[in-house]
Amino acid sequence: MSDNHTHVQEFFGARAADWDSRFPDDGPAYAAAIADMGLRPGDRVLDAGCGTGRALPPLRAAVGPSGTVVGVDLTPEMLQAAVNAGRDRDGQLLLGDVATLPVRSESLDAVFGAGLVSHLHDPAENLRELARVVRAGGTLALFHPIGRAALAARHGRQLTPDDLRAEANLRPLLAGSGWRMTSYVDEDDRFLVLAVREG
Repeated sequence: MSDNHTHVQEFFGARAADWDSRFPDDGPAYAAAIADMGLRPGDRVLDAGCGTGRALPPLRAAVGPSGTVVGVDLTPEMLQAAVNAGRDRDGQLLLGDVATLPVRSESLDAVFGAGLVSHLHDPAENLRELARVVRAGGTLALFHPIGRAALAARHGRQLTPDDLRAEANLRPLLAGSGWRMTSYVDEDDRFLVLAVREG
């Protein structure tokens, strides 16, 4: 396992137990972002880096009982917190890495990733792996419940031009990884990028 994996696991492992209580008001933001994905009943969707599974209930509501919801996360403690919250009822939870997803190629209709971009070890390669598992015309949603400026302020940082989530950086990164960006929203109370899997 790489140093980056170990670091990510330690960071989130230590925070898993009280993660949801630290961010209790994010539910409506998750639901609104998922509504914007245009999922249909019966769709197959992956929550990449699902954490404690906060997106799983709205994803299940969007795809209905005939749909498939899978949550993948690198951190066992996060998945355990998802089970403790009962969210395993809304989707199948898998311990795994977005660098090598345990999912068949072109088997999904959509991928949802909350707070994912800043934790990717190799963004171009990892986004390419997300593209691998999604059919042509499928959807990618990159989400954060607050915008870039608000997040930077929360961490006592300034936004810099090299920020991966800046539109000027993210658009070509996605394009080089099999995705075409279709919408970019960066407001105080939400960050949401939608992209379509190129054929």
